Amino acid sequence: MKRKTKISVAALGVIALAATGAFATASVTSGGEEVKNVEMTRDTNQSEVPAGPTLDIATTAGNIKIRLYDDTPLHRDNFLKLAKEGYYDGVLFHRVIKDFMVQTGDPESKEAAQGSMLGSGGPGYTIPAEIEYPKHYHKYGALAAARTGDNMNPERKSSGSQFYIVTGKKYLPQQLSRMEEMSVQKQLQSYFMNLQRQHADTIRQLRLAKDSVGLENLRQELIKETEANVKPVTMTEEQVRDYTTIGGTPHLDGQYTVFGEVLEGMDTVEKIQSAATDGHDRPVEDIRIISIKVEE
Repeated sequence: MKRKTKISVAALGVIALAATGAFATASVTSGGEEVKNVEMTRDTNQSEVPAGPTLDIATTAGNIKIRLYDDTPLHRDNFLKLAKEGYYDGVLFHRVIKDFMVQTGDPESKEAAQGSMLGSGGPGYTIPAEIEYPKHYHKYGALAAARTGDNMNPERKSSGSQFYIVTGKKYLPQQLSRMEEMSVQKQLQSYFMNLQRQHADTIRQLRLAKDSVGLENLRQELIKETEANVKPVTMTEEQVRDYTTIGGTPHLDGQYTVFGEVLEGMDTVEKIQSAATDGHDRPVEDIRIISIKVEE
């Protein structure tokens, strides 16, 4: 799905100082274009699984076997450390959205009363992003780290403990093409907005002086710099194959660290994602991690 992409001037809009966003809890968003699911049998992904340690997650809904990737060592080592310490024992799957993902890892969920808001807990640290895209992407069964939003976390650092397993949905090739176009524009706009923040003082001075010509000249300069430096990443053939056959959440690609995948037990994940939930996407009946053991 390779195509020559031209930056959308309209998408970048008129230069204005970016507003500070509100605090976002460690979570992923289900945004992106709403598309109709394709009715197909969901098979196990036949792609070669990258090297890394294997762990067994025992939950009150069943068992899940996962592989952590060796090429995301910070996330791998942190997950292994927490698992060996028993950090995850007793935590809830506190955020469950059907045809999207199931999220867990908040230590505050262990003793949480029904109806309480969850999703902001953690070990007190974050992990630098290890976004190996397009090598690792949000296919069905992908394991990825939750995080706070870009307004609060432009470096996309991961939560120290919260993670999610992707369920998602299947897409038609033409739907993926539209999503890819949107993704490319996001990549361009993200770079442009970073440049805008770097020139915040100049923009402020031009606005105070009501210098519309100066603002427009600066905007055009930043657009040219964006065009020269951003080489948009488009979907690989493997991604297209997986998203059309087993599904996933392609609109999250390149934004969150994918650091592992499910080897066995997606039937358990399916059971979790199908649970009845409250208004905060928390299962009405608690679903917990009992333990996570590292296979020797």
